[in-house]
Amino acid sequence: MAVTGRAVFLAFVGVAVAFIAAPAGRWVPWVVLGLLLTVLLVDLALAANSRSVRLTHGGDTSVRLGEQAEVWLVVANPGRRPLRATVRDAWRPSAGAAPRTHDLVVPPRGQRLVRTALTPTRRGDQHNAHVTVRSYGPLRLAARQSSHTAPWTVRVLPPFRSRRHLPSKLSQLQALEGQHRTMVRGQGSEFDSLREYVPGDDVRSIDWRATARRETVVVRTWRPERDRRILLVLDTSRTSAGRVGDLPRLEHAMDAALLLTALAAKAGDRVDFLAYDRQVRARVRSEGRGSTLPAIVSAMAPLEPELVELDAAGMVSAILSGPRRGRQLVVLLTDLTPAAVETGLLPRLSTLTARHLVLVASVADPYVTRMAAERGNAQAVYRAAAAQRTLAERRRIAAELRRRGVEVVEAPAEELAPALADAYLALKAQGRL
Repeated sequence: MAVTGRAVFLAFVGVAVAFIAAPAGRWVPWVVLGLLLTVLLVDLALAANSRSVRLTHGGDTSVRLGEQAEVWLVVANPGRRPLRATVRDAWRPSAGAAPRTHDLVVPPRGQRLVRTALTPTRRGDQHNAHVTVRSYGPLRLAARQSSHTAPWTVRVLPPFRSRRHLPSKLSQLQALEGQHRTMVRGQGSEFDSLREYVPGDDVRSIDWRATARRETVVVRTWRPERDRRILLVLDTSRTSAGRVGDLPRLEHAMDAALLLTALAAKAGDRVDFLAYDRQVRARVRSEGRGSTLPAIVSAMAPLEPELVELDAAGMVSAILSGPRRGRQLVVLLTDLTPAAVETGLLPRLSTLTARHLVLVASVADPYVTRMAAERGNAQAVYRAAAAQRTLAERRRIAAELRRRGVEVVEAPAEELAPALADAYLALKAQGRL
């Protein structure tokens, strides 16, 4: 049972009447109290049964972070009395639900639909907690209240902020494999056509048999192969929790991975996805020529940084445990922390590079770069020295990775996604993919 503000106001009126009429007899307060209780009980008895209400959820099941989703709730009244109710569809605060409550009147054996707008502020799965129904009597003095379970989940997807770079990268891709065929011969290229030799062409592309049949030197032109395989490996260990700007490194890595996925899908390549720290957190395998972007976006949504060290041996094992489909590009999105890379990744690189082409992408922190340039007082100089040492260590790690045949892309958060896409296009143009 719930008592409304009207009942409280009526009680105050009753107290005032009892106080004024008290000299007339001691029985007056008891009469006022009895009348108040009688009115409350009658009003409560005339209220529809809140426990018998039937609730059904529906609406959007996914939404991008920063956008708005709509969830509706059907309130059905199977009883013989009108349902005068306040309904609260409870969501966690990060779901951004509005309005918080709905006032409605449902006729006997009828139903009403209420809508709730969700504007989430966090990525992941948003679950509604419960639905509370408060059924009032005709005078709205007292109410029956009960909570119901009507589960509904809205998956909040990564925002894909780097989508704005996709048109320009697609233009570069079209120039690469459309009107302007690349003239570089490599193991990852397909023969396209023959044309006359011009100064600057690679002499290895000369077709001597065709040249012998003509009066001019003829070269073969090549185009990047399609239907190559790419494996995106997302490091979700403790280093991914470090904040660069306003967001963790994991968010920037996801954004770069999504741009590369969209670009590779347009290029006709197949993209697989693996999230790993000390165990597999998510995995998506491409099963055909269709784009896996929606599946990868959905798999990324619930991922959060895990405060554990990366198990590099387990990660390499998870990469190599997939189906044997020949050489592929393995893109590892991680942090170039010297201690973690030297003790974890470097000793196991040879196992990975023997079978695949490896590219490591990392977010550079512009704050460290700015700190390295500080001067003016002793404290600033000490901070600059520490920052310079950090940058030198990262450059050393990057150089060591390159020496072992690994491509390295390190860029500030806002530039990582286009830089990774450019590296992919460069590998494709060179015939290495």
